[in-house]
Amino acid sequence: MAREPRRPPATTPERSRIMKAVGRRGTGPERLLRQALRKLGLRFATNSRDLPGSPDIVFRNARLAIFVHGCFWHRHRGCSRTTMPRSNRQYWRLKFAANVRRDRQKLSQLAKIGWRALVVWQCQIEADPAAVASTIESFLCRAHRSAPAPPAHSVGSQ
Repeated sequence: MAREPRRPPATTPERSRIMKAVGRRGTGPERLLRQALRKLGLRFATNSRDLPGSPDIVFRNARLAIFVHGCFWHRHRGCSRTTMPRSNRQYWRLKFAANVRRDRQKLSQLAKIGWRALVVWQCQIEADPAAVASTIESFLCRAHRSAPAPPAHSVGSQ
């Protein structure tokens, strides 16, 4: 029988303070993207807890959910921010795999209830929030013309 991965050893108070500061909503990339979307005159809801995965940005009329994923926590393939901590690698490997599996589940659940979903990565937003917002606006225009919900998409590379 496989053992549960051992949690990382107790950390310093400084490390605990830093980790507690990592927010679940209202993160820097989310704020940048929301600001860019507002500049385009788009109206949206945030952190809709009534939808699977509590999407970060929601366009209810278009049934479009946007997830702003941090490259490190959600394992953005090919991104330099997707590093592996050096200590307790087995714990982190399982933790990250569970995050990715949960992300896929939530996207699938949204599609089953007729919602489209976009995944936007932290590095893309920080590089050019206006370009990401423009891509979302284009997606909204295309979504407005078509009816059935396709599977989830990712802006740029996965």
